[in-house]
Amino acid sequence: MTAPTAAPAEAQDTHAHIDPAAQLVAAEKTVPVQTRSERPHSYDPADFGAPTGREVNWKHTPVAQLAGLLADEPGDDVALSIDLDDVEAFLVPDEADAYGEFFRPEDLPSALAWKHARRGLHLRIPQEDEIDAPIVLRIDGTDAGKRAFGQILIEAMPNSRATVVLDHHGSAQYAQNVEVIARDGSRLTVVSVQRWADDAIHASSHQARVDRDASLTHFVVSFGGGVVRVNPNVELAGAGSEARLYGLSYADAGQHLESQVYLHHKGPHTVGDVLYKGALQGEGAHSVWIGDVLIGPAATGTDSYEANRNLVLTEGARADSIPNLEIETGDILGAGHASATGRFDDEQLFYLQARGITEEEARRLVVLGFLSDIVQRLGVPSLEEELLAAIELELQAVNA
Repeated sequence: MTAPTAAPAEAQDTHAHIDPAAQLVAAEKTVPVQTRSERPHSYDPADFGAPTGREVNWKHTPVAQLAGLLADEPGDDVALSIDLDDVEAFLVPDEADAYGEFFRPEDLPSALAWKHARRGLHLRIPQEDEIDAPIVLRIDGTDAGKRAFGQILIEAMPNSRATVVLDHHGSAQYAQNVEVIARDGSRLTVVSVQRWADDAIHASSHQARVDRDASLTHFVVSFGGGVVRVNPNVELAGAGSEARLYGLSYADAGQHLESQVYLHHKGPHTVGDVLYKGALQGEGAHSVWIGDVLIGPAATGTDSYEANRNLVLTEGARADSIPNLEIETGDILGAGHASATGRFDDEQLFYLQARGITEEEARRLVVLGFLSDIVQRLGVPSLEEELLAAIELELQAVNA
């Protein structure tokens, strides 16, 4: 594991001379890690230490509520029930060396999942295959008091096309690693849906590499759970690769829904689009979105944009939104970021009410229109219907 180290102590200067340049260099070497690209990585949990909540990647997270996923102890084999019926045709035998081609844990729960999770959930889309129906992996937690660790590898072979859905329900404390490899020319969509019970705790690290002329569309949809932290990390490694990262969250009272997104443009002529939207209602509802984009020195011809939009529906809710952009080459097509958090648009409400629509119905239409933008990008009609119905239920609760 590589981490910043303090400069070695120098011998005392008996003449009490102060060198400003030397002071500046020493200060730079002790500055805490700020950018996503500088964070340390390790497969050994001992290299991380327990987070205190002061670290840059933990300061918006209720660390105390994740205590069960921060202890170096094995998980419970019966904490999760996994339905393999829909994915059985795509499972490949456990290959110890298949995992970690790209994945490297960057925090303690991820390193613990790497250490304690059983291998075996390796989904491979065969070369040249085009799978029309979504491949759904349903994961059910059985007990909020039980801890589970999971490791999933999704591999799209060259020129294949498929959609994989990870659908989470029930109650558990679940630390999960999801490794995604989109090989040359493949078209892969990965959808992670969190519909946990209110007492569930979920910390998940998604890390993906997109190779030459391949594309990855990645969704994080979080509606349920006490604390849900899903952090996608996508590297556009091959020339002409593309990534579209979309997120949708709806936080209720007492819920914490978080995503720390990292998009690394590494190869030339890559395209990235990040859009996360969230709604919040109820006392203590909290959402966190941190979006980091790095355009590397070899990523010439890059076109990248990231945005986060939040709609606060009631008093007592809070949305933290932090976009970051690093550019290490001047030869790009474009790069930008945006963030906005606000309440209802009074002009929209007035427009609808002026046409005879009640205030309650007008609010419902505004929220539904705001969030359905992400839902309609899924391309899975059955899942789109389920999520739109879930949004309707949430809106009924806020209007009750």
